[in-house]
Amino acid sequence: MDEVKVVVAHSERATLRVGDVFLKVDADQARIDAEVEAMSRAPVPTPKVLWRKPPVLAIAAVPGTTLGSLGGPSTGESAAWAAAGAAIRKLHDAPLPPWSGRAGRTAVALAAELDAECELLVTHGLLPAELVTRNRQVAEAALRPWTPAFTHGDLQIAHVFVDGDEVTGIIDWSEAGQGDALYDLATFTLGHAERLDDVLASYGTDIDLAVIHAWWSLRSLLAVRWLIEHGFDPFSPGCEVDVLRSRM
Repeated sequence: MDEVKVVVAHSERATLRVGDVFLKVDADQARIDAEVEAMSRAPVPTPKVLWRKPPVLAIAAVPGTTLGSLGGPSTGESAAWAAAGAAIRKLHDAPLPPWSGRAGRTAVALAAELDAECELLVTHGLLPAELVTRNRQVAEAALRPWTPAFTHGDLQIAHVFVDGDEVTGIIDWSEAGQGDALYDLATFTLGHAERLDDVLASYGTDIDLAVIHAWWSLRSLLAVRWLIEHGFDPFSPGCEVDVLRSRM
């Protein structure tokens, strides 16, 4: 009998693996609906939906391997990272879904959320004030007008599978929707800045690197407290706190 493995679990949702089947348990039915709809619209390889019975979504495993994880070594040749860049560009050029995603928050809403979070990080003693202040300054560059794109919204490298120089699957679409394309690029290269050139070589177009750097800081600042409260460790080597320190 196949073992049941917990892939990720916290108070909002959980993902289990049983053999080649992933079971996503989410009490937010609208989020599951959006994930399934996003996968059906995305012009890139996505997992096959096997069945749905709220609050559970069953999907098939995708072939290939990931390019690494946040806090771990990056793997794969430059060609694999370039293939991921090309796939991300194909997604961003696709017709827009009719809803806003995680990457689609307005600059005004983000600024308010960021300022509140920075205050909490300092007053609760989670991060030094100078580290928070510096990264809040860096994050400012992300708070600008942007052209909506079809974004994944949680495009960390653990969600992109490759085989050689081919992308075989992109998973976890619950945050997808209209949003800022550079948010996806920054999320994908978070903690692996050395791979950004490989990704952009095939993504194409001129990219404002200051905005990528800003999103690295912004995403990390907003994540630290949530990660701690949900049993994760943003202080692990190569993770969010190290990303923030790299901006000093």
